[in-house]
Amino acid sequence: MDLYEYQGKQLFSRFGIPVSEGRPASTPEEARAAAEELGGQVVVKAQVLTGGRGKAGGIKLADDPADAEEKARQILGLDIRGHVVRTLWIERASEIEKEYYLSITFDRGAKQPLFMFTTQGGMDIEEVAEQTPDALVRLHVDPLEGFQPWQARRLVYGAGVEDPSEQKQIAAIVGKLYDAFVGTDAMLCEINPLIVTPEGEVKALDSKFTVDDNALYKHPDVAEMRDVEAADPLEALAREKGVTYVKLDGEVGILGNGAGLVMSTLDVIALVGGSPANFCDLGGGGDAEGVVDALEVITRDPQVTSIFFNIFGGITRCDEVARGILAALERMTIAQPIVVRLDGTNAEEGRKVLADAAPEGLYVEATMLDGARRAVELAT
Repeated sequence: MDLYEYQGKQLFSRFGIPVSEGRPASTPEEARAAAEELGGQVVVKAQVLTGGRGKAGGIKLADDPADAEEKARQILGLDIRGHVVRTLWIERASEIEKEYYLSITFDRGAKQPLFMFTTQGGMDIEEVAEQTPDALVRLHVDPLEGFQPWQARRLVYGAGVEDPSEQKQIAAIVGKLYDAFVGTDAMLCEINPLIVTPEGEVKALDSKFTVDDNALYKHPDVAEMRDVEAADPLEALAREKGVTYVKLDGEVGILGNGAGLVMSTLDVIALVGGSPANFCDLGGGGDAEGVVDALEVITRDPQVTSIFFNIFGGITRCDEVARGILAALERMTIAQPIVVRLDGTNAEEGRKVLADAAPEGLYVEATMLDGARRAVELAT
């Protein structure tokens, strides 16, 4: 789950990471009131779960409360990369002397948390890594040993931070960022930029915070931060029904059992010239209820013009999946043609169940490649 900037900063503050004082606002009037409380110059910042806010006009400096209200009117309702601005963060303006970059994420290859730090903040980290790779310092943390203070010093010294006061402050923030990462079961905690003010204060000017959805049950306070209204309506419906679903931009609806199989199916659809409309994992089951729930989500996408069931039976029995599909078709009216590929446990029995029923608009194929070709053909 991705958090808005202000939500990430609230968590940063909870773990002792310095941030600029601010207030959320959802109307121009609330923005004015927030600016009055903060006093002086403020920054009016669009809260959207995407980048490019500044270039899109989503971040503006305001000199006084009246100006903050006017800037809020300009920003609210903006469409930034497909995200409509409904919330603002009104923050006390900060003077910037230096900009650094600091993040921690999980390196799946090394199976360890990974810190990244550079003195070239305020830029896309991909750009820094490509243009000046030596400027980006990387450091893994052994989860069995936990974070050690010397690791923060290695990051800071390795990046070339020379000011002793900055070294001390940044090292402290590194340790607190690790605490935030572990303490919230995060997948990414990023500060870009981590600024130094003319007075020598180091603080987080922005935040990017992603929490593992599977760990939210342990953090109800973080789970409450989810913006249901901003979520894709189909993904929200899938979450409500317990279906693992991610919307994509194509026309072939995909259902499979197991994330690896579904991802392979997306590749094969693309290989034969199609474009997948979604990622949908039925998990280990194929009962009618699960199939109905998944189909209800997928068929609500107006872009979907055909549906491809790709099932490999291990623990899952293909004949049970076949009966689940037929039961779902009896309970639902589905306009899109459905292609089914069954392989593995009881695959022959499953294909016979479907062949005997022979519902209109349902096609059975023997291989994943044949199924993908048929689904793409029917989608056009």
